[in-house]
Amino acid sequence: VRSMSEALTYEDYLDAYGSLTYTVVGVSMLPLLRQGRDLFTVTPKGSERCRVGEVVLYRRPPSHYVLHRVVEVRDGGYLILGDNCLNREWVPESDIIAVMCSFVRKGHEYGVDCLWYRAYTWFWVHAEHQRVTLWRAGSMLKRLVAPTLPARRFRHR
Repeated sequence: VRSMSEALTYEDYLDAYGSLTYTVVGVSMLPLLRQGRDLFTVTPKGSERCRVGEVVLYRRPPSHYVLHRVVEVRDGGYLILGDNCLNREWVPESDIIAVMCSFVRKGHEYGVDCLWYRAYTWFWVHAEHQRVTLWRAGSMLKRLVAPTLPARRFRHR
């Protein structure tokens, strides 16, 4: 039994329940996962090595947790990168605590084995070096298209 001052860690929760479903916090996994809208589910990492393209939950010392994608497997750890990030991060094997198995978008749950997600993952891993060009092209397209769209009207609730 824990006292109120002892916080339950993600590792403790995964040990107790076998999986964890959580709301996305932050923008580092855009466009796949959107803050405040989407959910993700992770299961504990087993003894096997993670593979390129897998999304993992890892501990960033001293007490932060991050959900990013494996972009390279190396001896003793991984190079990790958020889908909306430019800089890789070295993460030792021992800091990986879980692997994403599914996510929920607009009320629909998608497993990481569905075809469109696998295609998205392949593209995003292989387009890593073209991200800046893709973002600039997207921004330019938005600026060109935005003036032709009708103005949005927002309802107050």
